[in-house]
Amino acid sequence: MRITFRQLLVSCVTMASLVSVSANAQDNKAAPASSKGSSTTKASATSRHSNSSSPGPSVLGQFTPSVEEISVTTHSLSATGVTNRTPGGGLMPHQTAPRSQSGVTRDFIAKQSPSSNITSLVADLPGVTVSSQDPYGMTGDHIQMRGLNETQIGYLFEGAPLADPINYAPYTSTLVDTENLGAVTVSQGSPDLNAPFYNAVGGQITASALNPSRKAGGFIDVAGGTHSFNKEFLRLETGNIGNSGIRGFVSFSHTSYNNGARGPGGLFRYHVDSKFVKEWGDGNSISAMFSYNRQQATSWRSPTMAQWKQYGVGFAYSPTFSPGNASYYKLNQQNLNQQLVVVPMHFTLSDHLHLQVTPYYVHQFGPSLGGENIPASGGYYGTQQYGNLDRGTVVNGNILTSSRDPWNQKTGGLNTSADWNISRSNTFSFGWWYAYTTHEELSDFTPVNANGVGLSGGVIRLNGKILSGYDLNFMQQVNTLFIADTQKLLNDKLTLSAGFRVAMVSRQGTNLIPGADPYKMQGNYFEPLPQFSASYQITKQDQIYINGTTSFRAPESVEAYSQIFDPNSAHAVMQPQSLKPEYSISEEIGYRHQDKLYNFAMSLFNINITNHQVTSTGYIPGTNMMVASPINIGGQTSRGVQAEFGLARWHHFSPYVSGQFLHSTFDNDFNTGSGLLPTAGKIAVGAPKFTAAVGLNYDDGHFFGNFDLRYVDSQYTTFMNDQKMPSYITSNIALGYRMNSYGRIKHPQIQLNLTNLGDNHYLSGSSYTSNAKAHLTSTGATANASAPVYYVGGVFAAMVSLSTGF
Repeated sequence: MRITFRQLLVSCVTMASLVSVSANAQDNKAAPASSKGSSTTKASATSRHSNSSSPGPSVLGQFTPSVEEISVTTHSLSATGVTNRTPGGGLMPHQTAPRSQSGVTRDFIAKQSPSSNITSLVADLPGVTVSSQDPYGMTGDHIQMRGLNETQIGYLFEGAPLADPINYAPYTSTLVDTENLGAVTVSQGSPDLNAPFYNAVGGQITASALNPSRKAGGFIDVAGGTHSFNKEFLRLETGNIGNSGIRGFVSFSHTSYNNGARGPGGLFRYHVDSKFVKEWGDGNSISAMFSYNRQQATSWRSPTMAQWKQYGVGFAYSPTFSPGNASYYKLNQQNLNQQLVVVPMHFTLSDHLHLQVTPYYVHQFGPSLGGENIPASGGYYGTQQYGNLDRGTVVNGNILTSSRDPWNQKTGGLNTSADWNISRSNTFSFGWWYAYTTHEELSDFTPVNANGVGLSGGVIRLNGKILSGYDLNFMQQVNTLFIADTQKLLNDKLTLSAGFRVAMVSRQGTNLIPGADPYKMQGNYFEPLPQFSASYQITKQDQIYINGTTSFRAPESVEAYSQIFDPNSAHAVMQPQSLKPEYSISEEIGYRHQDKLYNFAMSLFNINITNHQVTSTGYIPGTNMMVASPINIGGQTSRGVQAEFGLARWHHFSPYVSGQFLHSTFDNDFNTGSGLLPTAGKIAVGAPKFTAAVGLNYDDGHFFGNFDLRYVDSQYTTFMNDQKMPSYITSNIALGYRMNSYGRIKHPQIQLNLTNLGDNHYLSGSSYTSNAKAHLTSTGATANASAPVYYVGGVFAAMVSLSTGF
């Protein structure tokens, strides 16, 4: 466990300082605010249940939680949307779902770095482990819950599934600016029955944007910090447009920073959000959310354990160019571009019938760039050898090129559901989801100039055809149907729900590279998914529940179906596997207490997975291009307990504690192709035994602060448990001062965010391999060693932001 005395000392001193400073501020405050949210600091003129764009209530009694602060008005405690109504400083909102469920509200979100993405904001919740790579929380969505990662978790934004529908990467930094994010809810273990997913064996993350204000105005936020960080954000609110009942907002932001201690290069991002809402009658509403994202960043270089011990955080791409240097940082870039439209609609057709309809469209595209030396002659286009290229500068028989992957993906979908209240105590629900996806991916190579300042001519062609390692055209169709019934008994204290969903996924595609076998690939999956839950309201404050759920995940990534070639190899460097869909059966029993003083929740869980697919991310041999390869490890069993506690505001303080114990093991020996490795009973990869978080929030209306400390236990990174990632501890702090309003200037404030106090250098996540040391298989053959590569955690960063409403 690599936790130094310095890191512990810095964290403890920081917490003590926050308490001391906050207490002093309390003694000297000029305009006190109610510690429990009195009428002088009410959240909004709208109802607490007025998030018209949130998904409708799901069946099985799993309701999307009402958000205490979903639209910012001039009556709020701050222009950022803070109301101080949520226990735990915004980390423990009221929940009613008969399953493990946690969340964050504006009380917490507004006090985090304005660069944070959805994934980084839920890192304090029980059982959630976030693998940060940059200190500002903008790149990477690597997350683990109960031994499962982000590709096994469903992401829902404004009622639509907006993660990549093929490799399941969520890319949450492309969805919404933090200033426009209303709330995030995490369901550990199981998704809603009517949620539009076919990968959520590990749970669900639901996010929603702020609703537009009913009054015209806006919000501005500017920030600067270490590593040349800067962000400029502006939101303009229309208010109610005449008597139309329509209101909306449009926002724009620019963000950039350099990588600092992590090497040369950096990131820039341009982002636009727009949301308009129309509400009428009893529960009728139409929302329209549009988002555009343009983002480019230098790729993070992932070390092996040996490279980490040698170079530490300095393991990076080369800052200077030399002929043949494929590791030059300007050749290794990631572009994340996205356009999305979501239109959630809710209709009250009668007193007994409610309809939810959510059409959506999302366009995601690259390119990803990596430097690579390819043979000047005698290389390969698929399995065909080529002659002289007569292009570029030849160094040691190779030509340095920019290897480009201009992936292009478009998805359109429609999710519908209806709730029929047969009687006061019985509700029947049914629905249908359809989605269509196209994916194109044609890699190419362009020679780099001798001085490294640019590219030489166009892409390399052979007899008119683009030299490529893969030429993929992929299509996917999804249909799911569900029915469910919810019955309330014993004066509505007992709620019983049962439902059944059937998911149908059809995939097909081609690889046009010469020698590709198979040339055409396809996969068809049909999965029945029953669910059941029961909850009992012992008192108004106490609830117990039990549930049994099933989920499945279709194989991840195009690479699961198609070969990958490279000019340096006469045969495919990555071979597809015959993968079966992953299927999970999970059970939970839990208890929660919620009152005016504190909230407490605890649950016991068990998850059994068959055909468990572990994603191994690695570099194509001899290149800087990383690809994800799914591996079927067989069965996996995960059992544990999680708990969280949040105190309502007491003398302006609100603490929070969460933790989880997890025991996750492989059920089968691993087939290497040449024999079995004895992995049955080994601890599963990416499954830390203990995780915990402590938070302390202070807010007296003017002075405010937030401190959190996170601990993640060590975790194995190979199936044979012969290499593991050390445990680590990180802590963050926010301090600020909020002023009174001055005319049209609403609650201007200054905020300081410090991340990774003590500058802890640590590994935050990894890819996975079968064995890091050579082992004999059941047939006596040798399974050669294969080293995992690791994500390096973000270093220390400081940021100051100035914001105000108007």
